[in-house]
Amino acid sequence: MDEKNNISRCSWPGDNELMVCYHDTEWGVPLHDDVKLFEFLVLDTFQAGLSWSTVLKKRKNFCKAFSSFNASKIAKFGTKKIEELILNPGIIRNRLKIQAVVQNAKAFLEIQECFGSFDQYIWRFVDGKTIQNCWKSEKEIPAVSKEAEQMSKDLKRHKFQFVGPVICYAFMQAAGLINDHIVDCFRYSELSAHL
Repeated sequence: MDEKNNISRCSWPGDNELMVCYHDTEWGVPLHDDVKLFEFLVLDTFQAGLSWSTVLKKRKNFCKAFSSFNASKIAKFGTKKIEELILNPGIIRNRLKIQAVVQNAKAFLEIQECFGSFDQYIWRFVDGKTIQNCWKSEKEIPAVSKEAEQMSKDLKRHKFQFVGPVICYAFMQAAGLINDHIVDCFRYSELSAHL
């Protein structure tokens, strides 16, 4: 409960302003824009093993470092650019994750070529419609789902990296393929109303 504004929300943002803003305006909103979907995929790649607040704090730096999440530009990053990124203190300097983003950009472009858009491809895992969960408590929310497992398997088949089922589930939550706001959260009913 946000006492100040007298509204009930999921507890995970705590009182971190950046997290609260992200929760209230972005998390769980159905995304159909390829650039935004790729951004969330990149950010979730870097989140692996870390907290979301760590990634969110560096989001503007990631945007700058990764050409505003333009997959066509990132796919052309060579060794020199990767070495530059590893020295960039504004981002998470993990060589494997940086290399994964470059590989994922290439795979992303191939998906667009095959399916017309990444949006067309990714929403197939939920039959084009947000999965509406009804959790009363955040303790009930799983770390994975059968849809996330299928997505993970298929993304790996298309040569994506750092796309295990847990990362895929987090991506699905963020991009609105799943509504995992708890039922008492004010965003739950706001997002449900648009389905």
